[in-house]
Amino acid sequence: MRLLLGIDVGTSATKALIGDEAGRVVAASSAAHPISHPRPGWSEQNPQDWWASTIAATRAVIAQAGCAPDAIAAVGLSGQMHGSVLLPREALNSGGRGGAPLRPALLWNDQRTARQCEQIERAV
Repeated sequence: MRLLLGIDVGTSATKALIGDEAGRVVAASSAAHPISHPRPGWSEQNPQDWWASTIAATRAVIAQAGCAPDAIAAVGLSGQMHGSVLLPREALNSGGRGGAPLRPALLWNDQRTARQCEQIERAV
């Protein structure tokens, strides 16, 4: 039976699950990533931490399942709500392969723009 890998990059951790085609869970793993609150109401993360926790959770779930990576027939991905990841121009010109993010990502629960959001809601 073929195996399926699900990866969810959440706000506090990346979760990975391997299941079979019948929907049975074969293995599950999780790898935490830090969240930063440099000021009250601010919520940021380093996108490179998402990648590191994705690698860690994926390696762990494959080891736990005791399968070879090529036994995975499909990968499904999901992630946390909207956020801003600002990349340098060279990242755009290289298909996303060049340059690290310019700053930590602003997360969905960051409150810096609360006033602007209220203005938009009133206008709409």
